Amino acid sequence: MDSHAVRLRMVQKLAGQGVSDPIVLGAMGAIERHRFVDSALVNQAYEDTSLPIGLGQTISKPGVVSRMIELLRNGTAGRLGRVLEIGTGCGYQAAVLSLVADEVYSIERLRGLHDKARENLRHLRLPNVHLLFGDGMEGFVKGAPYAGIIAAAGGEAVPQAWVDQLAEGGRLVAPVVTGGGTQALLVLDKTPQGVRQSLLEAVHFVPLKSGIG
Repeated sequence: MDSHAVRLRMVQKLAGQGVSDPIVLGAMGAIERHRFVDSALVNQAYEDTSLPIGLGQTISKPGVVSRMIELLRNGTAGRLGRVLEIGTGCGYQAAVLSLVADEVYSIERLRGLHDKARENLRHLRLPNVHLLFGDGMEGFVKGAPYAGIIAAAGGEAVPQAWVDQLAEGGRLVAPVVTGGGTQALLVLDKTPQGVRQSLLEAVHFVPLKSGIG
């Protein structure tokens, strides 16, 4: 698949939707999303749609991935520092993050997906991506503190472990369940004065679960 032109069109669409961070747009254009989806779905790889990746999980829409990473970066000049991703899935977002952050720790609770992500990312040889198998709700304390934390699953609240592992001046972007069982994007900033939170647009992610499987 010659995906360069198709990726370029996807990036133009993302810019049209309001994503303006050049580092995010560059990363979205560089990572080949079709390598992260099942071969039967390759023709849909660059559409703004979520796709099944097995085990009841999905790869997020490019529009949502770019929006959340842009929020995470928050206008940072150059790369972000160390980032923690909760929910590796098929590894696509970790690959995009590798181009916008110095170091990426990505944790997945489902062994089948952890192995799939490892396989998907092998050809990219990304020395700054560390794939972890474990309970994402506990974060990864050995890599803390993080300049950014991004989650690909939504729970009733942000686990305290994530807030504790966020650096002062750091930002967390995660879906949370709001009234009526719907989800919205939560942006949490850890400031010297305490934690500041804002709820943004509605999103739809798989539920945040504890334990490993």
